[in-house]
Amino acid sequence: MSALEPRRRGRRLTRAFYRRDALAVAPELLNKVLVHGDRAGRIVEVEAYRGSVDPASHAHRGPTARNRSMFGPPGLLYVYFTYGMHWCANVVCHEPGDASAVLIRALAPLRGIEHMWADRPSAKRPQDLANGPAKLCEALGIDGTFDGADLTTAAQGVTVVDVGVPPPVTPLVGPRVGIRLAADRPWRFSIPDDPHRSRPW
Repeated sequence: MSALEPRRRGRRLTRAFYRRDALAVAPELLNKVLVHGDRAGRIVEVEAYRGSVDPASHAHRGPTARNRSMFGPPGLLYVYFTYGMHWCANVVCHEPGDASAVLIRALAPLRGIEHMWADRPSAKRPQDLANGPAKLCEALGIDGTFDGADLTTAAQGVTVVDVGVPPPVTPLVGPRVGIRLAADRPWRFSIPDDPHRSRPW
Protein backbone atom coordinates (compact mmCIF):
# COMPACT_ATOMS: atom_id res chain seq x y z
CA MET A 1 0.00 0.00 0.00
CA SER A 2 1.47 3.37 -1.00
CA ALA A 3 1.71 6.37 1.27
CA LEU A 4 -1.11 8.01 -0.70
CA GLU A 5 -3.63 5.21 -0.26
CA PRO A 6 -6.16 5.53 2.56
CA ARG A 7 -5.36 3.25 5.51
CA ARG A 8 -8.70 4.09 7.09
CA ARG A 9 -11.99 5.52 5.99
CA GLY A 10 -10.73 9.06 6.60
CA ARG A 11 -12.47 12.11 7.97
CA ARG A 12 -15.27 13.72 5.95
CA LEU A 13 -14.61 17.33 5.06
CA THR A 14 -16.87 19.68 7.01
CA ARG A 15 -19.11 22.38 5.63
CA ALA A 16 -16.64 24.96 6.97
CA PHE A 17 -14.00 23.57 4.59
CA TYR A 18 -16.20 24.39 1.61
CA ARG A 19 -17.42 27.74 2.99
CA ARG A 20 -14.61 29.63 1.26
CA ASP A 21 -13.73 30.99 -2.15
CA ALA A 22 -13.27 28.33 -4.81
CA LEU A 23 -9.70 29.51 -5.38
CA ALA A 24 -8.89 28.68 -1.75
CA VAL A 25 -10.73 25.34 -1.75
CA ALA A 26 -9.45 24.03 -5.09
CA PRO A 27 -5.74 23.44 -4.31
CA GLU A 28 -6.63 22.05 -0.87
CA LEU A 29 -8.78 19.36 -2.48
CA LEU A 30 -5.66 17.80 -4.00
CA ASN A 31 -4.85 14.47 -2.31
CA LYS A 32 -8.29 14.36 -0.70
CA VAL A 33 -10.29 11.25 -1.63
CA LEU A 34 -13.61 11.24 -3.49
CA VAL A 35 -15.70 8.27 -2.36
CA HIS A 36 -18.85 6.71 -3.74
CA GLY A 37 -19.83 3.51 -1.99
CA ASP A 38 -17.04 0.98 -2.40
CA ARG A 39 -15.24 3.07 -5.04
CA ALA A 40 -12.72 5.79 -4.27
CA GLY A 41 -10.08 7.89 -5.97
CA ARG A 42 -7.48 10.41 -4.84
CA ILE A 43 -8.09 13.87 -6.33
CA VAL A 44 -5.12 14.87 -8.50
CA GLU A 45 -6.52 17.71 -10.63
CA VAL A 46 -9.19 20.39 -10.16
CA GLU A 47 -10.43 23.68 -11.62
CA ALA A 48 -11.97 26.62 -9.78
CA TYR A 49 -15.08 28.46 -11.07
CA ARG A 50 -16.04 31.66 -9.29
CA GLY A 51 -19.72 32.27 -10.00
CA SER A 52 -20.87 35.79 -10.83
CA VAL A 53 -17.33 37.12 -11.41
CA ASP A 54 -16.40 34.27 -13.75
CA PRO A 55 -17.92 34.21 -17.26
CA ALA A 56 -16.93 30.54 -17.63
CA SER A 57 -19.02 29.54 -14.60
CA HIS A 58 -22.44 27.97 -15.12
CA ALA A 59 -23.67 30.35 -12.39
CA HIS A 60 -22.41 33.53 -14.05
CA ARG A 61 -25.89 34.59 -15.20
CA GLY A 62 -27.70 33.55 -12.03
CA PRO A 63 -29.69 30.52 -10.89
CA THR A 64 -31.41 28.18 -13.34
CA ALA A 65 -32.99 24.74 -13.13
CA ARG A 66 -29.68 23.25 -14.26
CA ASN A 67 -27.38 25.00 -11.79
CA ARG A 68 -29.63 25.31 -8.71
CA SER A 69 -27.31 23.08 -6.64
CA MET A 70 -24.57 25.67 -7.06
CA PHE A 71 -26.71 28.17 -5.12
CA GLY A 72 -27.29 25.80 -2.22
CA PRO A 73 -25.18 25.48 0.90
CA PRO A 74 -21.46 24.82 0.50
CA GLY A 75 -20.53 21.17 0.50
CA LEU A 76 -23.10 20.00 -2.04
CA LEU A 77 -22.23 18.10 -5.21
CA TYR A 78 -23.13 19.83 -8.47
CA VAL A 79 -23.41 17.32 -11.31
CA TYR A 80 -24.15 18.50 -14.84
CA PHE A 81 -24.61 16.89 -18.26
CA THR A 82 -22.36 18.00 -21.11
CA TYR A 83 -22.01 17.28 -24.83
CA GLY A 84 -25.23 15.29 -24.65
CA MET A 85 -23.42 12.25 -23.23
CA HIS A 86 -21.21 12.96 -20.19
CA TRP A 87 -21.64 13.81 -16.49
CA CYS A 88 -19.18 16.04 -14.63
CA ALA A 89 -18.96 16.59 -10.86
CA ASN A 90 -18.17 19.74 -8.88
CA VAL A 91 -18.06 20.60 -5.20
CA VAL A 92 -20.03 23.72 -4.23
CA CYS A 93 -18.08 26.37 -2.30
CA HIS A 94 -18.62 29.71 -0.58
CA GLU A 95 -21.66 30.98 1.29
CA PRO A 96 -25.26 29.95 0.46
CA GLY A 97 -26.61 32.21 -2.28
CA ASP A 98 -23.24 32.52 -3.95
CA ALA A 99 -22.25 29.96 -6.55
CA SER A 100 -18.56 29.15 -6.60
CA ALA A 101 -17.61 25.55 -7.37
CA VAL A 102 -14.60 23.35 -8.02
CA LEU A 103 -14.67 20.92 -10.94
CA ILE A 104 -12.97 17.63 -10.13
CA ARG A 105 -10.92 16.90 -13.24
CA ALA A 106 -9.00 13.71 -12.44
CA LEU A 107 -8.56 10.96 -9.88
CA ALA A 108 -6.00 8.29 -9.08
CA PRO A 109 -8.11 5.13 -8.48
CA LEU A 110 -7.77 3.61 -5.02
CA ARG A 111 -10.69 1.26 -4.33
CA GLY A 112 -13.31 -0.57 -6.35
CA ILE A 113 -11.01 -0.66 -9.35
CA GLU A 114 -12.61 -3.81 -10.74
CA HIS A 115 -15.93 -1.94 -10.93
CA MET A 116 -14.20 0.98 -12.61
CA TRP A 117 -12.85 -1.30 -15.35
CA ALA A 118 -16.36 -2.67 -15.89
CA ASP A 119 -17.82 0.82 -16.29
CA ARG A 120 -14.90 2.18 -18.31
CA PRO A 121 -14.36 -0.52 -20.98
CA SER A 122 -12.62 1.94 -23.31
CA ALA A 123 -9.80 2.53 -20.80
CA LYS A 124 -6.54 0.93 -21.91
CA ARG A 125 -4.37 1.62 -18.84
CA PRO A 126 -5.07 2.06 -15.11
CA GLN A 127 -4.22 5.76 -15.39
CA ASP A 128 -6.93 6.14 -18.05
CA LEU A 129 -9.74 5.04 -15.73
CA ALA A 130 -10.43 8.47 -14.22
CA ASN A 131 -8.12 10.97 -15.96
CA GLY A 132 -10.86 13.36 -17.00
CA PRO A 133 -14.01 14.87 -15.48
CA ALA A 134 -16.41 12.66 -17.44
CA LYS A 135 -14.22 9.57 -17.06
CA LEU A 136 -14.09 9.85 -13.30
CA CYS A 137 -17.87 10.12 -13.06
CA GLU A 138 -18.18 6.92 -15.09
CA ALA A 139 -15.52 5.22 -12.99
CA LEU A 140 -17.22 6.11 -9.71
CA GLY A 141 -20.78 5.59 -10.95
CA ILE A 142 -21.77 9.24 -10.47
CA ASP A 143 -24.58 10.61 -12.65
CA GLY A 144 -27.31 13.24 -12.52
CA THR A 145 -29.15 11.52 -9.68
CA PHE A 146 -26.35 12.73 -7.39
CA ASP A 147 -26.81 16.40 -8.24
CA GLY A 148 -27.37 18.18 -4.93
CA ALA A 149 -25.96 15.34 -2.81
CA ASP A 150 -24.56 16.59 0.50
CA LEU A 151 -20.88 15.64 0.67
CA THR A 152 -20.66 16.62 4.34
CA THR A 153 -23.20 14.00 5.45
CA ALA A 154 -22.64 11.33 2.75
CA ALA A 155 -26.42 10.77 2.85
CA GLN A 156 -26.37 9.57 -0.78
CA GLY A 157 -23.14 7.61 -0.38
CA VAL A 158 -20.90 10.25 -1.96
CA THR A 159 -18.37 12.25 0.06
CA VAL A 160 -14.86 13.68 0.12
CA VAL A 161 -12.53 12.59 2.91
CA ASP A 162 -9.19 13.63 4.31
CA VAL A 163 -6.96 10.59 4.82
CA GLY A 164 -4.06 12.51 6.28
CA VAL A 165 -2.15 13.23 3.07
CA PRO A 166 -1.62 16.99 2.67
CA PRO A 167 -1.96 18.75 -0.69
CA PRO A 168 1.29 19.55 -2.47
CA VAL A 169 3.07 22.62 -1.14
CA THR A 170 3.56 23.82 -4.71
CA PRO A 171 0.81 22.48 -6.97
CA LEU A 172 1.09 22.84 -10.72
CA VAL A 173 -0.97 25.86 -11.75
CA GLY A 174 -2.21 26.68 -15.23
CA PRO A 175 -5.13 27.85 -17.37
CA ARG A 176 -8.44 26.00 -17.42
CA VAL A 177 -9.25 23.82 -20.41
CA GLY A 178 -12.33 22.88 -22.42
CA ILE A 179 -13.87 26.36 -22.15
CA ARG A 180 -13.99 29.43 -24.39
CA LEU A 181 -14.51 32.29 -21.93
CA ALA A 182 -11.84 33.28 -19.40
CA ALA A 183 -9.76 30.28 -20.45
CA ASP A 184 -6.54 32.11 -19.63
CA ARG A 185 -7.21 32.41 -15.91
CA PRO A 186 -4.72 30.23 -13.98
CA TRP A 187 -7.36 28.43 -11.92
CA ARG A 188 -6.43 24.83 -12.75
CA PHE A 189 -4.45 22.97 -10.09
CA SER A 190 -2.84 19.55 -10.15
CA ILE A 191 -0.27 17.37 -8.46
CA PRO A 192 3.00 17.79 -10.39
CA ASP A 193 4.03 14.80 -12.50
CA ASP A 194 1.06 12.67 -11.42
CA PRO A 195 0.32 10.23 -14.29
CA HIS A 196 -3.44 10.33 -13.60
CA ARG A 197 -3.92 13.96 -14.65
CA SER A 198 -6.38 14.64 -17.44
CA ARG A 199 -4.00 15.75 -20.17
CA PRO A 200 -0.40 16.93 -20.69
CA TRP A 201 0.37 20.44 -19.47
